[in-house]
Amino acid sequence: MYFKILGEPQIAVPQSTLYFAANGEVIGESHVGEKRYWVSLDEVSPFLLQSTLAIEDKKFYEHNGFDFKRIGGAVVADLKAMSKVQGASTITQQYARNLYLSHDKTWKRKLSEASYTIRLELNFSKEKILEGYVNTIYYGHGSYGIESASQFYFGKKASDLTLAEASMLAGIPKGPSIYSPVKSMDNAKKRQGLILQELTKDGVITEKEKQRAESEPIRLVAKHPHTDVEQAPYFRDAVQKVLASELNIDEQTIALGGLRVYTTLNPKHQKIAEQTIKEVIPDDSNVQPAFVSIAPKTHHVTALAGGKDFKQSSYNRAIQAIRQPGSAFKPFLYYAALKNGFTPATMLTSEATSFRFDEGRNVYTPSNFNHQYANKAMTMAQALAVSDNIYAVKTLLFLKPEVLIRTAKTFGISTPLKPVPSLALGTSGVRVLDMVNAYATIANGGQYEKPVFITRVENAQGEVIYEHQPSHEERLDPKKTAILTHMMTGMFDEKLNSSAHVTGASMVPKMTRPYAGKSGSTNTDYWMIGFTPQLTAGVWTGYDDGQKFTVATDQSLAKKIWLQFMEKAHKGKKAKKFSKPDGVVAVNVNPDNGKIASQYCPITREMYFVKGTEPEEYCTEHLPKKKKQKESEDSWLDRLFPF
Repeated sequence: MYFKILGEPQIAVPQSTLYFAANGEVIGESHVGEKRYWVSLDEVSPFLLQSTLAIEDKKFYEHNGFDFKRIGGAVVADLKAMSKVQGASTITQQYARNLYLSHDKTWKRKLSEASYTIRLELNFSKEKILEGYVNTIYYGHGSYGIESASQFYFGKKASDLTLAEASMLAGIPKGPSIYSPVKSMDNAKKRQGLILQELTKDGVITEKEKQRAESEPIRLVAKHPHTDVEQAPYFRDAVQKVLASELNIDEQTIALGGLRVYTTLNPKHQKIAEQTIKEVIPDDSNVQPAFVSIAPKTHHVTALAGGKDFKQSSYNRAIQAIRQPGSAFKPFLYYAALKNGFTPATMLTSEATSFRFDEGRNVYTPSNFNHQYANKAMTMAQALAVSDNIYAVKTLLFLKPEVLIRTAKTFGISTPLKPVPSLALGTSGVRVLDMVNAYATIANGGQYEKPVFITRVENAQGEVIYEHQPSHEERLDPKKTAILTHMMTGMFDEKLNSSAHVTGASMVPKMTRPYAGKSGSTNTDYWMIGFTPQLTAGVWTGYDDGQKFTVATDQSLAKKIWLQFMEKAHKGKKAKKFSKPDGVVAVNVNPDNGKIASQYCPITREMYFVKGTEPEEYCTEHLPKKKKQKESEDSWLDRLFPF
């Protein structure tokens, strides 16, 4: 009655947590030197269960936790030998010991074991007790439970064990250091023979089956699963942070709760990213990278690297570091401009300028790269393509910094932003993950979702405790997003060259498909982020201590990593065009003056506009003389007779 009142004992067995890639591959596990994978009885070979009962506890289904006849026999045998020669513990007793108790031989431990044994028998079926036993017993070499042991010794699931393999495994728990076939195949074979003999005597197998099992060659693997598949350590670090901070799973459960964590990792993308980083950044360089790739349609993070080598530095720069994005921040500014009446053809003058702000109390004097200025008006499309800083600051001061801050938050930028003129040039720190996900939002037509690392989590019993539910939120206007995307293809279009070249000119010869993107740089940071309709990727490179780049070739590392990754990740895939939604019109424009291009314009660039906002004036600068005179006369007549 007392033990019934105590009720069902709490069972909590440490088990390895496994991490799966999007394709179902195991990419890693967490454990503390103990490999444990819980399986149900129907996932265990019947040969193993029969062998275990034959050698450990033949009367398991008959007794109530204690085999008193066996205990008496063991006592007699021990007295005759004057030492401990025979065990008498039932499977239930051993399970109780494995779950709750140390293996010392004090009377206190023995009484506690008896108490737990009674409670197990009162509250659980024999099948549940047997299942618990085969999942917790130690089989040597760090393997706890039959699934881990089967994988270690034979490289197969416990359900696939042959009679020969099962009878050999069943003999190991008696003394793993003695009967492990890795330690001594001779001892293991002797123990196996004893078990097969018992099975034959009990009529479980025939003499012929016994002989076949004894002669079957044993092919040992002697290797734990997943030891060579500890893939994507920075990615798994990010996944564990999501489990803890967003799903509120405690660290103990994450490490030893036997979870099955199904992630969004694309092993191909991850391998390409890691190999590219290794190839591009010299081994003797202290430059560190941060890399993220995201599938825009789902916002699934397909690859992530937070540094050159996780073993050397576990600091995850992709999700932890806050660095200045430089001009990679400008797409947010120009989206805000599109929302406030600008078009790709809006003209502003680029020239050396000092800006007064805070009611004239402060002066800000930005400069372009190499102090190159157009010294004339230029279009917004051209300003983005050549990364003109004067145009950007003028735009910001027209809109007000607070407008850009609100817009950046809409894109998912989570770090604090300072409302100063230099914000247009990316002087407030951001996280790489936020930036890449913001660009993925552009690639997804303005549909926002937080970066997704995990699609499903199951507990040790196979119950789903978390499943991701897509929550696409239309944060950006689809038409203006399409216009921004088209503007962002301009960094690779040399038709938009002005006094400066477009910033992606060096990349164009190696491109096999259309890309949209933006680079950015400061004295200490170099970025490249861009996308196709299928994939978004972003790279940051810099020094952890914030030192300036002094080697010119290091300044191109981010662009090289990005382009190599994108080309390899898209290899064999059809090149897709960016969408142009209804209500958006394409107009051939002279990029130097923002007017509708004529057939005589030496350079034209297609630009997108919301219908009704496209330019109305035609370019007349390149018309033949007679044509110009006629246009001038028509214009004079129109002014004289406007009706």
